[in-house]
Amino acid sequence: MRYHLNDFAFDLRANVAPDHHLWVCSGYATVAPLANTAAGVRGLFSPPFAAPELQLNMMLEADGHPIADTGSRGKGDCGLLYAGGEWRPDRIERKGTYHYEVGGGILSLAVRSRLLPLADRAGFVLTVRVGNRNERSIALSAWPQLAPGRLNLVPLDDWDYSHPPLGEPAQAVGPDIWETDRVRLTLLQELPQLTGIEPGEEAVFRLAVLLTRHGEPCADTDLVSLEQRTESIWEERIARTMASIPTLTSDIPGLEAYYRRSIVSGLVSLWEHPDFAMRPFPAVSGIEGAGICCYPWDTGGYAGRTLALLLGPPAMNELAELMAASGIGRHSRFAPSGLGRDVPYSHSLWSYFNLVWSNIEQHGEGEAAGADAGMPLYETLRDLLLADEQRLPACGELLDYGKQHNLLEMRSAAHEHVVSSPNAERAWCCDRLADLAERQGLSAEAAAWRQKAARIRSAIRELLWDDETGWFRCRYPDGHMELVYTIQAYDTLRMGVCTEAMEAALLSHLRDGAFLAPYGVSSISAEDALHYELNDPDWSGGGSYTGECTMLALTLWEIGRPEQAWDVLRRLLWMGRHLPYLPQEHYCDRPAVPAHKRANVIAGLSGAEAILFGMAGLKPHPDGTLIVHPQPPREGSVTIAGYPFRGRTIDIRLSPGHCEIVCDGAVVYRGVPAACAIP
Repeated sequence: MRYHLNDFAFDLRANVAPDHHLWVCSGYATVAPLANTAAGVRGLFSPPFAAPELQLNMMLEADGHPIADTGSRGKGDCGLLYAGGEWRPDRIERKGTYHYEVGGGILSLAVRSRLLPLADRAGFVLTVRVGNRNERSIALSAWPQLAPGRLNLVPLDDWDYSHPPLGEPAQAVGPDIWETDRVRLTLLQELPQLTGIEPGEEAVFRLAVLLTRHGEPCADTDLVSLEQRTESIWEERIARTMASIPTLTSDIPGLEAYYRRSIVSGLVSLWEHPDFAMRPFPAVSGIEGAGICCYPWDTGGYAGRTLALLLGPPAMNELAELMAASGIGRHSRFAPSGLGRDVPYSHSLWSYFNLVWSNIEQHGEGEAAGADAGMPLYETLRDLLLADEQRLPACGELLDYGKQHNLLEMRSAAHEHVVSSPNAERAWCCDRLADLAERQGLSAEAAAWRQKAARIRSAIRELLWDDETGWFRCRYPDGHMELVYTIQAYDTLRMGVCTEAMEAALLSHLRDGAFLAPYGVSSISAEDALHYELNDPDWSGGGSYTGECTMLALTLWEIGRPEQAWDVLRRLLWMGRHLPYLPQEHYCDRPAVPAHKRANVIAGLSGAEAILFGMAGLKPHPDGTLIVHPQPPREGSVTIAGYPFRGRTIDIRLSPGHCEIVCDGAVVYRGVPAACAIP
């Protein structure tokens, strides 16, 4: 069993995301429905083209009576009334109804629309079907109202975390053609004037909007052909990307839906544009036209192992090479062209190492590193770590990571300079270098990296840990110490820094009213009066970046705290019921999404990461050994099916106090959950 497009369908009646967060992206173009309309469209992006202000409305006329589709919330004859819809990765389908007294009798129409962004052209096709619910024949016609707004052609170097510049207002230059000095917008129509639509019959109208360069005519004008080609591309794409993704079934309310929303968050972040630096290109966000760039932290840091399943070894290798070539030590992200952007980021080193190591664990060192397996991989990782060591000021064995723009971008003086989490990540990276050095027979270098990792961990305990508060302090260059109750401190639990006493102290803060809330976790504890605030859930409180709650759950499973892990993860299950894909961040005190942040994020894959590699206990090793140590919750049953590992297929069935592990159809373990080695 593998996932198909229909498995990711989402009933838009349940959507709680802001209206402007709802888009559909083909990996080549992304487009949005006009809120509260049955067929309206607003906004279109397809790098290098940007048409953010585009608006298209379909007008109908039945027996000479005009019927608008504007989303009117007035009374009386409001035109078409939006009646719900369905989001899928490849399309948005909507319904509308018109049932009103006109000319002394009832006029009744049923409308269905399909908005399909094209997978190989900068544009979309809108198909509208109008059904006659009257007991008489009617005449029916349709025509579009299009406002192109400002259009722009933006080089791939310049697509970044914000929306691209607006460009110039487009002017009509011919029938259904608008232009600026750089961009042409063409409207294609298949709008028959129909008479004699019998009761129960349906009329079909099609429109397409295509963007080309100034003066360039559309190469394709057959709208049905455009639709069919996109459908064919999606069939191949979903088969390829879902081939290695395990399925999940469960009777725990909300878990199955949450897992699917997590997976689809990765899928809709992949761009398949042939002009991008790699294909697919894993963007941090981008479904709304902003965030079509790649951050190492989101792709490698939050869900490296799940991304390795989604992309496969060749694309993971290409991504790692692109990150290194873009200047990962000098920039926080890179554009679709591969050009590095902005300042260095403190978590990029760990993210890169985790990306590479996840690929090695899942696919093997030879596959993961391609033809250059061995010493070049070790040297690349070593040189990146040493560059950080040389670039950043030292505080004994620890590094000073600078101010907020290099760290968490909090809104007050807080988690800055010499901090626990990225320094703990350094220690983990040193251990990975030691692992690789040992494989190359470099025993002296391996020992040196192990010793360095031990010194870093010791320094974190000695210089930053505060016994009185049971928390880490941040050290400024002038000696000032700042105590910040940030969720980032829990990363140290994964990195081997904490003693049992430190672990217990950190976990004592993991409670309701502090870090925990009904719908997730707070990035800053609500008990931190100095730093907790509600304007920026991302990193300053009242919610968190998507990925932090799930990484906390994964960490708790990794350190053998399954009850706490499930207690954390279950708070997110509302997202599976109420969001088509996971957003940049979310609130934790209510089931809601900040309207001023990005609509989607590839770090949403971390939900599946926590479930597969935490709850299900999958632990792949570079040597081809797979350890499976399930830690099921104390409620319901869960089945993970189709996890691929080095030519084998693993299924895991979980229930309270019990697990069953199946390899290639044969049961290899059944009983009380325990670690099981699959050689």
